[in-house]
Amino acid sequence: MSKVETIYLKDYKAPQFIIKTCDLVFELFEEHTQVTNLMQITKEDKNAKDLTLNAVDLELLEIYLDDEKLDESRYVMEKESLKILDVGDIFKVIIINKIYPHLNSELEGLYKSGNIFCTQNEPEGFRRITPYIDRPDVMAIFKVTLVADKERYPVLLSNGNRESNFKLDDGRHGITWFDPHPKPSYLFAIVAGDLGVIEDKFITKSNKYVRLYIYTDRGNESKCKHAMKSLKDAMKWDEDVYGREYDLSIYSIVAVDSFNMGAMENKGLNIFNSAYVLADEESATDANFMAIESVIAHEYFHNWTGNRITCRDWFQLTLKEGLTVFRDQCFSADMNSKEVGRIEDVKALRERQFVEDASPTAHPIQPDSYMAINNFYTATVYEKGAEVIRMLHTLLGEKKYRKAMDLYFDTFDGQAVRTDDFLWAMSKAGGVDLEQFKRWYHQSRTPKLKIDERFESGKFIVTLTQIVPDAVDGSAQKPYYYPLKIALLESSGKEILEKVLIVSKESQEFVFEAKSKPILSINRDFSAPIIIEHKESNYAFLMKHDKNSFVKYESAQSFALETIEALMRGEGIDEEYVKAYEHILEEELEMSYKALLLELPSVSAIMQRAKVIDFEIIYEAKEKLQKHLASTCKEKLLELYRQNHKPQSKKLDAKSIAERSLKNRALKLLSSLESDEIATLANEQYNMSLTMTDRVVALDILENISAELSATGLDDFYKRYKNDTLVMQKFFSILAASNREGTLDRVIALQNDDAYNELIPNFVRSLIGVFARNYKYFHAKDGLGYKFIADKIIDIDKINPQIASGLAGAFKIYEKLNEQNKSVMKIELQRVLNEHSLSKNVYEIISKILKI
Repeated sequence: MSKVETIYLKDYKAPQFIIKTCDLVFELFEEHTQVTNLMQITKEDKNAKDLTLNAVDLELLEIYLDDEKLDESRYVMEKESLKILDVGDIFKVIIINKIYPHLNSELEGLYKSGNIFCTQNEPEGFRRITPYIDRPDVMAIFKVTLVADKERYPVLLSNGNRESNFKLDDGRHGITWFDPHPKPSYLFAIVAGDLGVIEDKFITKSNKYVRLYIYTDRGNESKCKHAMKSLKDAMKWDEDVYGREYDLSIYSIVAVDSFNMGAMENKGLNIFNSAYVLADEESATDANFMAIESVIAHEYFHNWTGNRITCRDWFQLTLKEGLTVFRDQCFSADMNSKEVGRIEDVKALRERQFVEDASPTAHPIQPDSYMAINNFYTATVYEKGAEVIRMLHTLLGEKKYRKAMDLYFDTFDGQAVRTDDFLWAMSKAGGVDLEQFKRWYHQSRTPKLKIDERFESGKFIVTLTQIVPDAVDGSAQKPYYYPLKIALLESSGKEILEKVLIVSKESQEFVFEAKSKPILSINRDFSAPIIIEHKESNYAFLMKHDKNSFVKYESAQSFALETIEALMRGEGIDEEYVKAYEHILEEELEMSYKALLLELPSVSAIMQRAKVIDFEIIYEAKEKLQKHLASTCKEKLLELYRQNHKPQSKKLDAKSIAERSLKNRALKLLSSLESDEIATLANEQYNMSLTMTDRVVALDILENISAELSATGLDDFYKRYKNDTLVMQKFFSILAASNREGTLDRVIALQNDDAYNELIPNFVRSLIGVFARNYKYFHAKDGLGYKFIADKIIDIDKINPQIASGLAGAFKIYEKLNEQNKSVMKIELQRVLNEHSLSKNVYEIISKILKI
């Protein structure tokens, strides 16, 4: 492919022109859409002569400058821009252009999801709708009129408040929307369709009435109730915790099947992937309900942290995303279990972001360059960005953090700002120097902290040494500044003290008075996103005695990892670990938390600690430990299962969800025995249970231990749910994640299934994406898994580059693979790279992996 341009933060320049207002008219037809765009524009740079607008794949019809129709001598249309020559200081531009939404498979700009017109404009989709200065620091007031066939598209939506509506003689109708809040083009949205809706209301703290709407395909209205409750809970939480009140009279959510992301926070009109809206007990798992609550809140919280205050440029993406992820994590913790929520957040960080940090695609939470901005919607920008905000919260404390957030809102409302502006507010209101802390924004990879301890004459001395990895380019990086929450425990388990240390130097000593040598509980609540190296950790003791839920969990995981690693070296199973595991089984604990404690480390967690990765050895060791634990603890696990198995319960209260979580953890571990007894239990659970959670767990177990029962269950599941798009995605995921032989062949065949649709990203993620995370078969030494995914990247890149580049991320661990896997993977990566028409999205990912 031709050379791809790299965009650098250092090259940022303020816009030469500002668009003050934008009036848009959309004439929606089946085969095309005509857009009329009237912009009032002001020149900011007096030396600028020509106006350059972003424009991609647009059919230009007419251009007017201050009511004068321009001929081709007055403008230049290029591949991705429209330049209007010789403009004044204050002027009006009218552009009429045509687009073809029904042909738009990239799902950026205006496209059709089934029979619904909808938009996705973040980060650079608006330029595919009409020529515009498509950057986040150009904020305009939008007025939008939609005109369409009334029978086909009775619902016409855009940002802001509904201003007027009208009927036309030809069976068409129109609605005009006005948003009084200036916004960048990436927050613009329209929707048109024949949609079902549920309605509700919210009364703000200042007694303002807000009408709430959730739109979906007709027939799915009953599945929107949980989303509506989550929205109202989020609105109240943001008022109570951050003092933020909603600022329009309407708030709408629209669920569509074809969507590249999870959801989008367009001002007042959020467009959602239907997976994060639709749920009922018949079709959604407990995890689905939790995810909906979180994502609904996340997009609502963006109203202030992203919309009212937005990013100056896309290098500041973590300014809105890291902060808003932190806010939705805190909301979910307040709505549910703080302990479980924190552990789940850390698990997600390690599964996705730590892997990214260890790869050639590692980058800071504020990157300084990119080829395709879509590639920086990453776990680093989002999840690690949230951990950085959490550290600020810890450093400042709740009261000062709230004071700093109030200062941030009051100072920058209505502006497009930088991460430095946010840090200024934190520093000024918090009374803390954050100069060294800023390194978290500009340095990449995961730092380590080496812990050494000694006890001398009544003094417990802890030495902390920062191990800061080099950046991807090999340049040295400097020590970080962060809070480290620790505690000291007596041999009886009694807590002596808990303290937050400030780590800021390459090496530091901390001295504590103690009568005898205490046990150290380190990085409580995961106070910093680091890797701990502590040779003297007493995992068995901490599993039994530590009252900090995270350290107790961390100790169980670390002890299991060490036990698996010993098996990988050909050593035996550490029976001290088995005893500690049995203690957890017998301990009285909150059930959902206990289920987490009983979970063995994922294959991803094991591979992250290996210098050279060989998945065959990893799987063999993990499976050996699973079988040993299941055999040793069989009766206790069965008792746990029977106590909490309530197949006729469909309740969604915390206790019922916890019971399902715990008994399914027990059944999953028991399934490693591959016995007829456990297969029968799983089969009974599938047939008798009323919740999707129980059915999916049982079906997954059967798929991995009983070909006969699996075939029967899968056939029943398919017949029952073949017309339910979201449930069928679960079906594909179970088969793509299978450990049974022949998985790749079945995945290839499933692409031809009537229920599968490669144009819908959720299907690609559930089948192809899940297989790419099936380490056993994706990384098979024959290289066939690599070839399959490489073929799919090439195919899908022609349809939807954003989804294709997501699949390319599966190759990120290339550098750490054993030589055999590495050599066959390299062949496939080179093959993808040699594709003539490769998108810059995919090129950027793979060229970094191969260090080209």
